[in-house]
Amino acid sequence: MLVGASALLLGGGGLAVVATTALAGNSQPEAGSGHQHTVSASYTISCPDVGERLRKVPHSAQLPVSKGLSSLDRQVHDAYHKMMGGSGSNVLSGLKAQRQKTINMMVTAIAKNTKRPSYLLKMSGCTMKPISEGAGAGGNDSTKSVQDGWYQGQTQNQTQGQTQDPNQDPNQSGQQQTQDPNQNGGQQQGQQGGPSPDDFVDITTVQPNADAPPFAAPKGGNATTGSFTTECGRNEDGHFNSDNVIVTPGVSNGAHHTHDYVGNKATDAFADDNKLAASDTTCNNGDQSTHYWPVLRKLDGAAEQKPGAAQDANVGTTLTPATVTLKFRGSQAGQVTAMPRFLRIITGDAKAFTNGTKNANASWSCTGFEDRQLKDKYPLCPQGSQVVRTFAFQNCWDGRDIDSGNHRDHVAFSDQNGTCPNGFKAIPQLTQRITYDVPQGDSFAVDSFPEQLHKPVTDHGDFINVMPDDLMSKAVECINDGRNCT
Repeated sequence: MLVGASALLLGGGGLAVVATTALAGNSQPEAGSGHQHTVSASYTISCPDVGERLRKVPHSAQLPVSKGLSSLDRQVHDAYHKMMGGSGSNVLSGLKAQRQKTINMMVTAIAKNTKRPSYLLKMSGCTMKPISEGAGAGGNDSTKSVQDGWYQGQTQNQTQGQTQDPNQDPNQSGQQQTQDPNQNGGQQQGQQGGPSPDDFVDITTVQPNADAPPFAAPKGGNATTGSFTTECGRNEDGHFNSDNVIVTPGVSNGAHHTHDYVGNKATDAFADDNKLAASDTTCNNGDQSTHYWPVLRKLDGAAEQKPGAAQDANVGTTLTPATVTLKFRGSQAGQVTAMPRFLRIITGDAKAFTNGTKNANASWSCTGFEDRQLKDKYPLCPQGSQVVRTFAFQNCWDGRDIDSGNHRDHVAFSDQNGTCPNGFKAIPQLTQRITYDVPQGDSFAVDSFPEQLHKPVTDHGDFINVMPDDLMSKAVECINDGRNCT
């Protein structure tokens, strides 16, 4: 059923007409497929990431900045759906005007108590990104090569995610193009805007590419080889919300996708340090830390009409993890020091498809095949094997701050020898490992912003350390003494 042809304003000022189609009914899986498909535009919207460029956000500006970041995400969401609905060439100009107003508000709020970040005012303009470009600016296919230190956050060897159509002229972006509604190509198929079949790979066809499994102890003569594991369940209580207390505190639905939580039971957008410290926990050792990540959904067409779900273009039944393992380990370079209470860390990038892979740090695999790690593909696992998501967090801290303006600058990854950047010290490295029983086929996807097309490279994990000080001391002692503790 042909539903429209969208005239898209491209970065060079030209127009590309892209036909879009939807399956009649749009509620039942396509025969022979893991999920229903819709033919979607060849472009998505790419905007400068204002949050990534934030440096100092005074406490007085925190709420205006949170509201501003959430508004920017909502504006891109709305523009993307207008584009998909065929609204024409005014999508980018209207979006730019909205973003200018919002960014100016944020800049004004920040400037009341610190230096005016005028550079943010240059970040209002957006472009159309060809989906065929993938997430990176080159690199090797991650099904073939993964940096030896992948678990430390190195992301040099990323694949472009999808392959450019060899028959498409890269210089035709200013000309009219029409997609065949019956074409079954991966880059044009998607569940509510993604993922595409090209985002999946049979794990049995991937060559081993990771020397160290996710939880392997660091190597080397000076390495601290102990570990500390905290058991916090697998969200049996159904703790979900679409907030992000780290990035957009004080704003409901600040994430615009649904998060899965274990640990601290009070975690939502309004949970300050006092509320977190007073909360009960799902952890069996008194650890009140907060762990969360985007939910994984079965692509069965189920549409829960609430924020973070169908209202934010995240469709499908939420999958409960089969297992959740939270493990801290040591450093290759020597002893680790305690994390401060309320330290906040984000690993990965929810906007990596349009931002590029600089901060991307999710790894996907299958049980029984974890020497094969994927950065930008979902794994198709054989019968009886579970899908595995792994997040290895930054393992160096600046020794001063529990957070930073962009939630990244206060922490860093060590190099492959375990050496932290100048001015940083080694801390226990958290690894979140989550497994799922999923239906066979390309039938699942992670929640995302709609313009990110549910790409696996956008996966990310979040952590707030709320361990009581004595428990953190125990963890550090175990790690530095070479013991494995819980």
